[in-house]
Amino acid sequence: MQIHDATSMHFDFRLETDGVLKSWAVPKGPSTDPHDKRFATPTEDHPLDYRTFEGVIPEGEYGAGTVIVWDEGTYRNLSTDRAGHEIPLTRALDRGHASFWLDGRKLHGGYSLTRFRTDSGSDREAWLLVKHADERADDAGTPDPRRARSARTGHTLRQVAAEAHDTDGERA
Repeated sequence: MQIHDATSMHFDFRLETDGVLKSWAVPKGPSTDPHDKRFATPTEDHPLDYRTFEGVIPEGEYGAGTVIVWDEGTYRNLSTDRAGHEIPLTRALDRGHASFWLDGRKLHGGYSLTRFRTDSGSDREAWLLVKHADERADDAGTPDPRRARSARTGHTLRQVAAEAHDTDGERA
């Protein structure tokens, strides 16, 4: 999970499957409260090495802005068919509903992604990211992304942007 201060600040939620990072932009970020339904827009698949990227994407490039890794960890697929048999995450996503257990540094427990709108006309596909009501749920909601710190370095978005600016200035 990355925080991306681009055109608008959002969280990028990513799950590794089939050799890529399936990705969604989540404007309000993930919540630890099962009552919160978080809008999620799918984005293009990202290469696996992007999961550790922190830095500044330059102006004029796709996704221009500052990025930090807000959370990282592993997940376990909980997606099943109607008979209760596990199905691959990619198939679950294709069907429009995937459940998984997160073991991150910050996020823990069950979550689901559910598609509620598919591409039709000018409307984009839309999903909801929802926390399961399990022992890891609470009503804390989502942290303020402007104060959030990287799970990898402890840096804030502002610090990462300043470091990139300082590095660019040294090259000049």
